[in-house]
Amino acid sequence: MTALLEIENLRVRFKTKSTLQALINRDIDPFIDAVCSVSLTLDPGETIALVGESGAGKTTLARAVIGLTHAQEGTIRFNGQKINGLTDRAFKSVRRDVAMMFQDPAGSLSPRLTVGSLITEPFRIHNMPLADVRAKAIELLNLVGLPDAFAGVYAHQLSGGQARRVGVARALALSPKLIIADEPTAGLDVSVQGEILNLMNRLQEETGVSFLIITHNLNIVRHISQRMAIMYLGRFVEFGLTDDIFANPLHPYTLALLSANPSPDPNKPKEKLSLRGEIPSLINRPQACEFHPRCPFARKACSKKTPGIVYPRAGHSVACHFPLINNS
Repeated sequence: MTALLEIENLRVRFKTKSTLQALINRDIDPFIDAVCSVSLTLDPGETIALVGESGAGKTTLARAVIGLTHAQEGTIRFNGQKINGLTDRAFKSVRRDVAMMFQDPAGSLSPRLTVGSLITEPFRIHNMPLADVRAKAIELLNLVGLPDAFAGVYAHQLSGGQARRVGVARALALSPKLIIADEPTAGLDVSVQGEILNLMNRLQEETGVSFLIITHNLNIVRHISQRMAIMYLGRFVEFGLTDDIFANPLHPYTLALLSANPSPDPNKPKEKLSLRGEIPSLINRPQACEFHPRCPFARKACSKKTPGIVYPRAGHSVACHFPLINNS
C-alpha cells in the first residue's frame, strides 16, 4: 500500500532572538527546535495519534503538514508529491485534500454566518460552484448526525458537541483524504466525547478518510487510533501500534503517561510513575538524553550520550538507552 502521508527527518525551528542580539551574543543559538528529526508514514484509511504534554511539538508538526508553518529541513510528501516548500498558490490545491479540525470549534466558526454557509464555505474558497448549496449543506449535516434545521442556525446557538459536529462537517465538505484533528474532544462531556469518536470512526469506515490526531487524552487514543507516536521536546521517543504501546510501553515517558491515565477498572488500580520536575524549556534542552533529568530509571550513560532509535519489537520503535523490555 502506498502511504498517503510521508514525513522524513522533519525539522522546524523558530527564531527567539533578533539579528542584533545574535551578533552581540554569538555563543547562544538564536533558534529553538520545535520539531526534531521526525519521521512517520500514514496510510489511507488509517488514524495516527500524536501524544505528549503541552509544548511537545504536536501542533507544530501538524501545522507544518498543512503548510501553516515552514520546515527548515526534511521532506513532507502527500500522495507521493513533495509539499513542503510549495508556494501558497501551489499549496491551495493540496488543501482541498487536507482539512483541519480545530481545538476550539466554536471559536473557529464565524458568528456572522449560518451553519449552512459555514460548512459549504470551502467550496467558495476553492472556487468550486455548487448547483444547490442548501442541499449540500443538508447532506453534510446529515452525515454528522445533525438535522436539516441546523442549516439556518448560528454558531452561538450551538452546544459544544454540536459545534464539534459542525466542524467535522466543514472538514468533510470537499471529501478530503486526510483530516488533522487538534484535540477533537477537548472541553466536551465524556458522553459527548464518545459520540464524536464514534462519529469519526464511522466516517472513516464510510469514506476511507485518514486522521492525524493531536491529543494528550489517552482515553481517546485507544478508542480511535491504530498507531500512536509519543512526542517529547519535539522528538518521537516511541512509535508503534496503539495496542502494543498500551500493553507494553518501552519508554519511561510513555509508561509515566499511561500510569497517570485513570484505569477503567476500579478493582485494578495502577501504580503511578512520578516524573521529576516539569517539561524543560526548548531554549535550555538537556544534554544527551533529553528526558534523563526527569526519568526515574536514568543511569549514568543517559546523561552522556544521545540515544538512537531502536526496534526491540517489529514495528515498535523507541529512543532510549535502556528500553523497558522487562515490562513486556
